[in-house]
Amino acid sequence: MVENDEKERLQRFEERLAKAKQTTAPKPTAATDMGKASTAWRMITELVAGIGIGFGIGYGLDSLFGTMPLFLVLFIFFGFAAGIKVMLRTAAELNTETGAAEKAAEDEGD
Repeated sequence: MVENDEKERLQRFEERLAKAKQTTAPKPTAATDMGKASTAWRMITELVAGIGIGFGIGYGLDSLFGTMPLFLVLFIFFGFAAGIKVMLRTAAELNTETGAAEKAAEDEGD
């Protein structure tokens, strides 16, 4: 008799606990969109940083050698190319992570 009461109390407690877990379960939020936005800003920053570094190196060399637009233009293009390369590498990393996450979800579903 005492065991039945304990079992009923335990069962009611488990039901209440399950309800509480349902109500407090995290709901999809805009955090995933913010992750995508931060990734986009990261890629833009990488591109601008590449161009900025190229500008700095080109300007420095032009000031040193007195050939004002030559190295400036050349290294701006090099910086642009380096920024694009880094952006493509970041995109490839994201693609790999997304593919791995999709595969894990697919394996979990099977």
